[in-house]
Amino acid sequence: MTVRERVSHVDTAWLRMDRPENLMQIVGVMIFVGRIDAARLKRTLAKRLLRYRRFRQIATLDADGACWVDDADFDIDRHLRHSLLPAPSGKHELQKVVAEMASEPLNPARPRWEFNLVELADGNSALVARIHHALADGIALIGVMNTLTDERSDAPEDDRQPTQSGANDSGDTDAGNLLWRWALAPLTDVTQGVLSVGGQLWGQYLGLRKQPGAIADYARVAAAIAEEIGRLALLPGDSQTRFKGQPGTVKRVAWSEPASLAEIKACGKLLGCSVNDTLLSCVAGALRGYLVAKGERVENTEIRVMVPVNLRAPDETETLGNRFGLVALELPLGIDNPLARLYAIRARMAALKGSYQALLTFALLGATGMAPSFVEEQVLKVLASKTTAVMTNVPGAAQARYLAGARIDQQMVWVPQAGDIGMGVSVLSYDGRVQFGLLTDKTMVDDPQNIVDRFADEFEKLLWLVLLQPVDRLADPKAVAEDLARGARGPRAAARPQSASSARAASTSRRSIASIGTKSAAS
Repeated sequence: MTVRERVSHVDTAWLRMDRPENLMQIVGVMIFVGRIDAARLKRTLAKRLLRYRRFRQIATLDADGACWVDDADFDIDRHLRHSLLPAPSGKHELQKVVAEMASEPLNPARPRWEFNLVELADGNSALVARIHHALADGIALIGVMNTLTDERSDAPEDDRQPTQSGANDSGDTDAGNLLWRWALAPLTDVTQGVLSVGGQLWGQYLGLRKQPGAIADYARVAAAIAEEIGRLALLPGDSQTRFKGQPGTVKRVAWSEPASLAEIKACGKLLGCSVNDTLLSCVAGALRGYLVAKGERVENTEIRVMVPVNLRAPDETETLGNRFGLVALELPLGIDNPLARLYAIRARMAALKGSYQALLTFALLGATGMAPSFVEEQVLKVLASKTTAVMTNVPGAAQARYLAGARIDQQMVWVPQAGDIGMGVSVLSYDGRVQFGLLTDKTMVDDPQNIVDRFADEFEKLLWLVLLQPVDRLADPKAVAEDLARGARGPRAAARPQSASSARAASTSRRSIASIGTKSAAS
């Protein structure tokens, strides 16, 4: 019997955001050690992935909204490609494959996902995945990956079920329902306002559907949404750089080599900063360095990135759908010194932790999913005009995982960019390492590897400044600011020492820092 389910309002918003220049699909790549058994991979997906109904359902859009409908003609072979990259092929050629897939729309007449198993010339395999954002957000897909993979290569090929929340894809995903749940707890005036406008908007839209020709009702719907996003709309536009513009349909993809997570943790601990603060500072430095190399002035340059914030309960990590909000973070590209830039980002992140932006944007997505599509277009224009990039920091598995018996060596994932946003920044931790990745529009950044390669250099600069600063002053921004003002530790202090003795001393210091990170992770 064919099953039809109403798509939640938030997921409907993501379904309708598709544009030829910005497709609403999450793109991921996994690189394996050695060849993966294609037949076993197919069996694994059939047994484990297809337990989630969404991967066997078609998303349909009509005048009444969107529905999930079972695909009566479902065939897994339509969703699993197998290709070969002939020699000579390597990272660059694989990046081209990922970029081409990121530019290719998923078939709307089928369940909107696809995996491409790519055999590399070096004897390894890669798996490129595309999944429409309407099915799930990044946190949910991490949960899905955990059900697909194993802790060891010789794990049995079973047909184990996902957890109950994973098997029941639907759940309570509508913005209104979740917000009413939160309404049972004490809320600020801002959150109460969101609830009030959201409920009012729903009543207005029900009336609008009964009288679709009532132009005045369209105006009231638009006005209600405008009120709901008032605070976001008042944000000033960020700096105009080559990272902003009108995107096209051709994308570029690049990712860094893995870096030690223990070392990054230790560096952040010594500075009194989180891992996320440290990574964001390195990303900002890499983007700044690229602009400088291209001859652009960067004084006082600030770019705004939208950062997803998980709104799921701990027991909902495997429930599909979208349950996240967004916060707007300004990256200070105009600050040259890595330590000063890091402390500025730490202060901005601390301020965001007390805001209700994530809740507001989640309610906004639910509201636009209820509203006519032209209203959603206006919302996207407002947000995109004030934003340069979307940035995600995804926590992967702490230890190595195995898919169909093959060990995953590296993995990256990128979320889509809505409207005219032309850059997606991704930081993913996996197996004790961190990787930085970029998905860019060709018309804005044709050479993202040039940015990605600067990420490690930025961390090196930060690390050398840590080694050169007195330990008792590292976690005190005011003390470091005084040093910088006196010129005691300017940007040039980040240069690597040249003598063999200095290099040996630095190597010893780095081992000490890494040991701090290892102990911190163990505790």
